[in-house]
Amino acid sequence: MDFASALSRHPVTSQALGEALGEVLEQVGERPDLVVVTVTRPHAGALEDVATAVDAVLHPLGLLGCAAESVVGRGSEVEELPAVSVWAGRVGPLVPVELSASRVADDGWGFDGLPDSVGFTPSALLVLADPFTFPMDEFTPHLADRYPGLPVVGGYASGASGPGGTRLAVGGAVRTAGAVGVLLGPATEVVPVVSQGCRPFGRLLTVTGVDRTLVREIAGRPAMECMVDEIAKHLGRADIAGIEGNGLLLGRCVDTRVLDPGPGDLLFRPLVGVERSSGSLAVEGLLPLGSVVQFAVRDARTAGDDLTMRLSGHDADAALLFTCNGRGTRLFDVADHDAAAVGRALGPVPLGGMFAAGEFGPVGGANFVHNAAASLALFRSREPGRAASPGLVPGR
Repeated sequence: MDFASALSRHPVTSQALGEALGEVLEQVGERPDLVVVTVTRPHAGALEDVATAVDAVLHPLGLLGCAAESVVGRGSEVEELPAVSVWAGRVGPLVPVELSASRVADDGWGFDGLPDSVGFTPSALLVLADPFTFPMDEFTPHLADRYPGLPVVGGYASGASGPGGTRLAVGGAVRTAGAVGVLLGPATEVVPVVSQGCRPFGRLLTVTGVDRTLVREIAGRPAMECMVDEIAKHLGRADIAGIEGNGLLLGRCVDTRVLDPGPGDLLFRPLVGVERSSGSLAVEGLLPLGSVVQFAVRDARTAGDDLTMRLSGHDADAALLFTCNGRGTRLFDVADHDAAAVGRALGPVPLGGMFAAGEFGPVGGANFVHNAAASLALFRSREPGRAASPGLVPGR
């Protein structure tokens, strides 16, 4: 077997790790190429011991890990309770990376740790990052200069409440800042799947006035006036009532070559405020002038249906899931929602991962940090005669 996963809910770290490692060792044997281990907060203080033990027992080529609020296993999501999740796979050549970020002139960022060459053509970059010290949105253009078109999948560790509390593992070492990752080689096909779980409504509109994160005008009208008009024309009472709890979003088409963008072509960002004096809308992140946008809502049903649709037509030998810590039972009325959806779509494949404080994944051919999304890396062995993955079918 090329992949394995195991999850233990034992409250004692050594016992939990022993249970999980025993299952993985039985399934995949020693020396898998990659191991990803995630632990919840009650085990965070022992992450260095966990990483050392995993390295000593499995002897992987690359080991990534972190402490998170909640973790994922096959068919299961353990939320805010003691748990250890171990995922392992024979994925072929890989190169571990330790990334750091520092401020440079003009409020920009400089990055260290990304190799100039690795001896193969990478198929994907898996990343676990500290949300307090590593600006992933700034890093992705830097990565694109070095490795054009390379997809990034992963997430911000959600196990800390402030700077200095993050725990990231690479090999047998633990870091409290920056990011850790692996550049994966071409031996295994890695297919990214991103479900943002948003339902656009109304017309596609053009941003005609913007000041950094303030959208001044949409379609030549004050942005707030345009928003109110779109809500009145296209949403029912239930959706309008749900806006207070789930918020409103603005989806931007990130690929200007797409003439008829659907939900899969849009990058959704929350609207975080209103400047009533000017009728402007505050959006999370920068929005370029001339952007094609569409308002959207989020709800549990939409999020569930979208994840099912995104996974439809795929097959995989294993998967890693990075789902938002605002999902789980905070959004859905059942436990294990996203993990169960993966199982229904792909079968009982090995699954690992965590609840993230921001999810990394590509939309429209570019990598982004998402809010309230589920981002997956699907792993498929390149067997002779096996059909290629259908890939993403944006918005269709």
